[in-house]
Formats: sequence, structure tokens, C-alpha cells
Amino acid sequence: MDTLDLLLHPVRLRITYAMSGERTRTTAELCAALPDVPKTTVYRHVGLLAEGGVLEVVDEQRVRGAVERRYRLRRDRMAIGPEAGASMSLDDHSRGFAAAMAALLAEFNAYLGRPGADPFADSVGYRQGTLWLSPDELTEMISELRHSFASRAGNGPAPGRKPHLVSSIFFPTEEPLPRHEGPPTATSSETDRQ
Repeated sequence: MDTLDLLLHPVRLRITYAMSGERTRTTAELCAALPDVPKTTVYRHVGLLAEGGVLEVVDEQRVRGAVERRYRLRRDRMAIGPEAGASMSLDDHSRGFAAAMAALLAEFNAYLGRPGADPFADSVGYRQGTLWLSPDELTEMISELRHSFASRAGNGPAPGRKPHLVSSIFFPTEEPLPRHEGPPTATSSETDRQ
């Protein structure tokens, strides 16, 4: 299974979310972290992620006659590289976006279902807005965001820290104006009539 097919799946995305932050977990612990997903489904998708190199075994021990494996996320295998990204079809992007949104919705509903969930106290946000950006400005903004996220990506579990799922989505909402046109302005004949 190639990286695109491996990562563009809602359950596998949720498993990678649950493994992020340098956590190590067994499949049983992942089942507990994803109680809305059937255990057999979690086991199957953990197997696929391990087989694809996204999860690596960091420890094995015998528990009641069975081998229990502890996994860690390989962050270097989580990214879709520039070459693979450039070769993605529109259908691939549609499938990937749908998988990401399905995983995000499932994670949010799981959060709301936890005892003591308090979106206001937890600073939950899901705002949307439009920014007018040139290609250079968009590149600069994405670079700034990546730098900000990267400076915190190595944070591990610690007292006072909670994992937060961060999701960024960027896409143009309209066709760009032709280069020679700017915002509409009144012509001299229109101005004369006013």
C-alpha cells in the first residue's frame, strides 16, 4: 500500500493522532483511546500502519501467552512528500480531504463525549475566515505557521500539558482577478453621471 492510500483513511488518521506527541502505545491502549472504533478495526489498521512503516515496534513483551507490542509513530513517514503530493489527482485530494474531515469530526465528537468536556475552558476554536493573499504571502504565512508548530512538535506528555489536535486547511475560494485588473473602480463616464 503506498503512502497516500495508507494515510488517507479516517481510522488510520485517528490512530496517528492518538500516537502523536512522542507517545508509545499498545494496540489495547489505542482501543481504549478510540472507544467508538471497533477493536477489530483498530487492530487491523494498526497492522497496516506497522506494515507500511508509519508505526514502529519499540517494545515487545509476553502478556498471558500473547505478544504485546508497544508502538511509536515514525514522524518521517507521516508526510506526503512533494513528488507524491504533486502527482495527486483531484480525486486523491477529494478523498484525502474527506478522510481528514471524517477523522476530525470523529475526534471532536469523542472529545465532546468525554466526562467534563468544556469547550470554552479548553479554548476550543473552529473559526473560518478569508485572507486575501498573493502566492508569496501565502508561502510566507505557511512557513511562519510551520515554524510555530515545529517549535512545539517535540513537546511530549508532561504535567499541565494536554494534547491538542490542530488542523489547518488552505484553499482559494474564488478565481483570482486577472493581473491587469484591480478592484472595480468608477470610470470617468460613470463619475460624470453621479
